[in-house]
Amino acid sequence: MTQRLPEWLTIRLPRPDTIKDVEAMMRGKNLHTVCESARCPNLPECWSKKTATFMILGDTCTRSCGFCAIKVGRGLDVNPHEPTDIAKVSQDLGLKHIVVTSVARDDLADEGSMQFADTIRALHEANPLAIVEVLTPDFKGKKWCIKNVTDAHPEIYNHNIETIERLHTVVRPQAKYDRTLAVLRTVKELDPTIYTKSGIMLGLGETRPEVVKTLRDLREAGVDAVTIGQYLRPTMRHLPVNEFVHPDVFTEYEQIGQEIGFAFVASGPFIRSSYNAIDFSKKVMAERVAKLDAQQANLHPA
Repeated sequence: MTQRLPEWLTIRLPRPDTIKDVEAMMRGKNLHTVCESARCPNLPECWSKKTATFMILGDTCTRSCGFCAIKVGRGLDVNPHEPTDIAKVSQDLGLKHIVVTSVARDDLADEGSMQFADTIRALHEANPLAIVEVLTPDFKGKKWCIKNVTDAHPEIYNHNIETIERLHTVVRPQAKYDRTLAVLRTVKELDPTIYTKSGIMLGLGETRPEVVKTLRDLREAGVDAVTIGQYLRPTMRHLPVNEFVHPDVFTEYEQIGQEIGFAFVASGPFIRSSYNAIDFSKKVMAERVAKLDAQQANLHPA
């Protein structure tokens, strides 16, 4: 039986022609976006602004999470041209904040980490002023895989915890709560200058104390930014929604996150990991520009 959505979960759709422009660019390079594969409710808004989250390493995931609409199966062949193709499309779109994610690739020896690294480097080379944010799988917790990514110096490293510890075996059966925290902690150990970020979904049966504990666990792992959004069931085959959380509750969690000490908290029914990600990048962008200016000054002293 389909659940009726409350009034606060309605979206005003933009003009379809602006969406088609982005779609044509993606299809022209045979690129994938998590916006499409995960059936994100914000796709019309984001694509109308000519922004999208690139999904590397194909559109088929080797894991089967209970909340995710991305198709599951054997991973596709790694496309060696994908990093440069993404860099070209990012230039064409004029992106200042570029988000790159992937399916899980447990079938690859390096878990797909080098494709992330190559994509980051291609993006920085094509547009040195752009902020590159990666949203990675857990790489099974392999430190050398995480290092592959941090060595390419993304400005923001995002890895979502998705839900509270008690629900992990149902929501993320092939992932581990502690392993996610360890990944985020490792990023900071490898490169303290990289901003770390994580996200959690509400409406799967979690309690308020469990959400607060998760936020505290993330902050103790050194996480700088957190996103909190409403879980929406993509199909009837996926986990049901236990609760449609009222916007006032999201506001309360945003205040709690700020009190805990996060540098940035985005909390609301339609918040997703990369939705309006550029808001967080304003501070990162300013630091990035200052760093590049300093480098140029050193290369060309007066």
